[in-house]
Order: sequence, then structure tokens, then C-alpha cells
Amino acid sequence: MTDTLRPTAAVPPAVEPLPNTAPPQKLKRSIGVVGGTLLTLSCVTPASTLFVVVPDLFGSLGTATALTIAIGSLLCIGVAFCYSELGTLIPSAGGEYAMVSTLAGRLAGWLVFVLSLLVVVIVPPVIAMGTADYLAPLVHLDPSVAGAGVMLLATLAGLLDLRANAWITGVFLVLEVIAAAVVAVLGFAHAQRGAGSLVSMEVAGGSGHTGGHPDTVTAMLVVSGLAIALFVTQGFSTAVYLSEELENPRTSVSRTVLATLAISTVIILVPVVAITMGAQDLSALTSGDIGSMVEAWSNSAVGTFVSLCVALAIINAGIVMVIQNSRVLFASARDKAWPSPVNHALSRLGRLGSPWVATLVVGVPGAALCFVDLDTLYGVTGVSVTGMYILVAVAALLARRGAHRDRSAWRMPLWPAVPVLLIAVLAYVLSQQEVSYLLWTGGITAAATVYWALYLRPRPETRWVISVPE
Repeated sequence: MTDTLRPTAAVPPAVEPLPNTAPPQKLKRSIGVVGGTLLTLSCVTPASTLFVVVPDLFGSLGTATALTIAIGSLLCIGVAFCYSELGTLIPSAGGEYAMVSTLAGRLAGWLVFVLSLLVVVIVPPVIAMGTADYLAPLVHLDPSVAGAGVMLLATLAGLLDLRANAWITGVFLVLEVIAAAVVAVLGFAHAQRGAGSLVSMEVAGGSGHTGGHPDTVTAMLVVSGLAIALFVTQGFSTAVYLSEELENPRTSVSRTVLATLAISTVIILVPVVAITMGAQDLSALTSGDIGSMVEAWSNSAVGTFVSLCVALAIINAGIVMVIQNSRVLFASARDKAWPSPVNHALSRLGRLGSPWVATLVVGVPGAALCFVDLDTLYGVTGVSVTGMYILVAVAALLARRGAHRDRSAWRMPLWPAVPVLLIAVLAYVLSQQEVSYLLWTGGITAAATVYWALYLRPRPETRWVISVPE
């Protein structure tokens, strides 16, 4: 317990006795708030979230989907406050684990690291497999093959300089926003029901027939759906992973986190409202086939344009997620989370300043995962995101004690009420998730705890030594 409750000191990691070992490398600061926001928004990937994740919510929540996403976005404001304060206190490519380790202890930081890996390693290949559906108007591809191709392309892009990637993903992001705007305009223009439908809490019955009696969406279903709703805008946390490469992180991190959350919520929530109001009937809404709705509202040419924009959005998401994941692995190796040869390889930087070995380790297995059945992905991801946010909120409660009390950093309003309320609400949301998802996530976390107990904990001077670059 002392490892969980006692903060770790932000000291440089011990140098390992490897031949030709250089001091721990630092990523270069090369992007500002605009570039960081473009990269972070691309990780939220509003269009791919809207077209890939949201349809599943329509299937289970029907007209309550917009309400559930809105509640999740409100919760994310509190989460964003925590990330903004902690990200300016602890500006490290390690993101959540560096923040939590420094403030809440090494074991808590290790558990956050494991949960974040579950979120950022498994999600990209599954989203990438959705590319085939949206390329269908032009070419028919096997989803696994298309997903693997996207992951390999994203890996190549991830080897480039971060500034170049900011502009590449920025161009793709514009197309995403255009696609979401087209859906919103068409949905509102063909509205079949009024704003009251957003709180009607209805979903098509099991028969799915247009004239069938609708089922009622209960409050418990909404609470259960909040785990996925939190995942919908989860990418705003990418800003803290980039904090080591942001210029003036003391101000840039908070601006990037909060701006990204606000913009992504609008880009996602407005089309969801439009789709809810514009769907021909409740059965069409529950089916979640947004492409068919767009064609019904317009024509096949517009549907094809939107589909291609979504395909580009998925590629964009793959690029940014590979960038994010490689930075996490780079930081974990620099902080000595693994055996010496692994740390040495993962912490190497290429000529363009990117952690090229870590990028390959993320991208190539991601391509292989496209051929694996990952039906429980969203459930496990929702549990992981919720658990990770709880630990981040705990760290936020500890951010104003000791040496951190007087440090220059962005400070959230309404502290400590915000993190306390977050912990209570998120713990309840976690308790309402399906047992199988909890067991999957708990089993992986338990295995990671065993690794901690047998390898990391006995070596506090040479393993899992959290470094916070100046």
C-alpha cells in the first residue's frame, strides 16, 4: 500500500550499465497550441467516432443516444480539468502514468499505464478495420486486409517529424469536419420529429418493424452506456502525451485539452442530434446505418463523398494513435519499465526525432491484430477508460500537497469538489458494466500487477523510475 499512497520523486532515471549508453533522450519541443489541437482532435477522430462507434449506441439507446453523449461530455469537462492541471504539473510523454506515478505512487502509475495501453493499443486496428465499409462505394476489400493496410500506412507516417504529421492530420481533419457537417445539415433539413424526441428514451423493439411497439430506454441503460460515451470524446487526453513536445507546456497543455474537448463535442454531438431528429423512423435510427440515411436524404453521390471522408478520417485516426502509442512506449522505456535491452531499443530516436523502434512495435502488431476477433473491444475499452479516469481524479486530489502546492501550473476551478464528484460518479458507472468486460480488464490488470510485484517493485532504484523533463 505504501507504493500506492507515497508519491514518487521526479528524479532522472538511473543509467543502466549498457555499452555506449547515452543519457536519456528528450523529445524536441516543436509544436504550438494549434498544431497540438490538430493532432489531438485527430486522435478524437470525430468522423470515425460518429460513423463507427456511435451507431452501436444508436442500436442500444435509440433516441437516448444524444442525451447519453451529452452527459458523458459534461463528465469529461471535470476529467479535462484534472488532465489540464496534472499535465502542466507533470509535462511528460508518459501522459497519465507519469502524472499518477509522481503524485499517487509507482503502483498506481503502473496500473494507469496498463489501462492506457489497453485503450490505445487495441482501438486503432479495430477502427482501421472499419475502412473497408466506407471504401465499399469504390472497391470491395476484406475488412482485415484493409485494416492491416491502414495500420502499416499509419506506421510509416508515424516515423515522420511530428510537425509534418500535424499538418497531414490537419488536412484530413478538415475533411472529417466537412463530412460531419454534411450529415448534420441533411439531418436537420429532413427532420421527422421535434427536439422532444431527444429525451423520449425510445429504441426499436426486438422485431425491428417500423410499426412495432418501441422499447423504453431505462436510466440504467443510459448509465451503462456512459462508459462508451466517455470513450467517444476520450482522445482529448492525447494533449498530455504531447506535452513534452508542446512549446510552453505550462499554458499550452490546458488550452489544448479544453479546446479539443469543446470542439470535438460539437462536431460529434450536433450530427447525433440531427440524425436522431432526421431518421425516417425509429427502426432506421436503431439500425445505426448512417450511410443509408445520408443516401435517403440526398443521393448516392453525396453518400459516396461522406463515405470517402470517413475512410480518410479512419486513416487519420490510425496515424495519430500510432504517434500517441509510440510516445507512451518511448516514455515507459526511458523510465525503465522493461528489461535493459528492451528499454534501450524502445528509447531510441531516429533522425527525424521520432521514436522509430517504439513506432514499429506499435504499428506492426496493430496490423496483425486486424486478423484477430475483438468483439469485446468496446466493452473492455469502456471499462479501461473509466478506471483510468478514476485514478487520474485520485491524482488530482493529491496535486496540491507538498512540493507541488506552490509549483507554477494551471489550476482547475472548484477543487477538490470536481475530482471527488468524478470519482463517485465514475465508480458507479464502472459498477454497471457487464461482468465479462470487467473480468477481461481485471484479468489483464491482475497479470500486470504480478509483473509489478515480481520485477518492478523489488527494483525501485533501477526500474520504473519516473522522469519528468524540464
